[in-house]
Amino acid sequence: MTELTITVLDAVPMAVLELWGDPAPAAKRLAKALGHALPAAGRAAGPVMRLGPTTWLIEGDHAALAKPLGEGGALTEVGGGYARIRIAGAGWRELLMEGGLFDAESPDFATDCVATTLIEHVTVTLRVESDAACLAYVPASHAGDLLHFWRQARVLVAA
Repeated sequence: MTELTITVLDAVPMAVLELWGDPAPAAKRLAKALGHALPAAGRAAGPVMRLGPTTWLIEGDHAALAKPLGEGGALTEVGGGYARIRIAGAGWRELLMEGGLFDAESPDFATDCVATTLIEHVTVTLRVESDAACLAYVPASHAGDLLHFWRQARVLVAA
């Protein structure tokens, strides 16, 4: 396996999708537009991650979702509010355990699983990319502090 790396990724458009009332009709229309159903709790599919019972994070271009969403919810631009950080290589799971409250080492936390947890007092949404990497979505205002923490904690993981 490769050396543990922590990389800040380029910003991309992102939006929070919220469904209101009975979510089924809007979810059906959105599934047709996306080419797949909205992911279930704790899961991701394509550019979509489930954040809550009726809330998803859409990564990338989301303009085509406004029409099928209609009056069934809201699509709110949030791209500037998050830093995307890739943690990859040997020990990425162990690194997430440092300062965290989530069992990132569980074999059930596998590709396209999503979890939101606290790490070093910061709310972080994690998406497993593969056995070798995870994406962390961090509030932009806390990204510098969390990066500093992870870079220091990387020494503990490497020991």
